[in-house]
Amino acid sequence: MSLPVHLVPTLDGVAVGDPVTVEGDEAHHAVAVRRLRVGERVVLTDGAGVSVEGPVGSTGKRVFTLTVESVDRVGPASPEVVVVQAIPKGERGELAVEVLTEIGVARIVPWAASRSVAVWKGERAAKSLAKWRATAREAAKQARRSWFPEVDELASTADVTALVADADLAVVLHEAATAPFAGLVVPAAGRIVVVVGPEGGLADDEVAAYVAAGAVSVRLGAEVLRTSTAGVAAVAALLARTPRWG
Repeated sequence: MSLPVHLVPTLDGVAVGDPVTVEGDEAHHAVAVRRLRVGERVVLTDGAGVSVEGPVGSTGKRVFTLTVESVDRVGPASPEVVVVQAIPKGERGELAVEVLTEIGVARIVPWAASRSVAVWKGERAAKSLAKWRATAREAAKQARRSWFPEVDELASTADVTALVADADLAVVLHEAATAPFAGLVVPAAGRIVVVVGPEGGLADDEVAAYVAAGAVSVRLGAEVLRTSTAGVAAVAALLARTPRWG
C-alpha cells in the first residue's frame, strides 16, 4: 500500500537521520483527520523535487515529527507541459485541475476567454484561484508527485499569446480545425503548451492570434470533449509520444 504524502515548505539540506517537523493545517489533517500514529511511516515532500520517508516519532494537536530514513531528489519532468485552461462554470474548473495534475502537467494557466461563461472578478477571482491551487496541491499529493504544478494568476489572451510564442510546441484544441492531432511533431524536451477553450468554443480572433504566434490548431477526433476533459485527453496523447511515457 502506498504511504501517505504530506507537504512541507522546504526540505533543503535534509539528510538521513535528521528530524523534520510538520506543523499547521497539514499536521492537523494528518493527526486529527487521518489519525496518524507514532511509528507509522509517511512521505514528506516540498513539491520542488525532494521527498523523504521515515517513521513518525511524535504527534501533537497541530504538529508531528518524522525521522528521515531515506531522501529522494528528482529533477523536473521533460518535456514540460503547460495547459492554458479557459475558466469553465461550476466545479468543472477544479475537475480539470485535478486530472491535469494527476497526469503530470507542470503548470496550469486559467484563461479568461471571450466566450467563457464564468467570470473571475474581485473576491470571486481570489476564491476561485485559491480553489484551483488547493485542488492542485491535494491532487499532487494523491498522485505522489515530487514536483507540484504551478497554478498561475488569471491570464488574458495577450498573456497566452506570449506563452504560445515562447513554446517549443503549442497546440490549440479546436473542433473546427482541419489538421489532425496525429500529425503533430512532438519534441522530446523543452516546453509544450496546450490551449483548451471554454464551453462556448474559441473565438476566431483567439485562434488567429495563437496560430500567428506559432501554435498549431488541431482537433482530437470526431467527438467534441468537454472543456474539463479535453486537456487531459490531449496531454495524454502527447505524453505517449515523449520519453516520459516511453
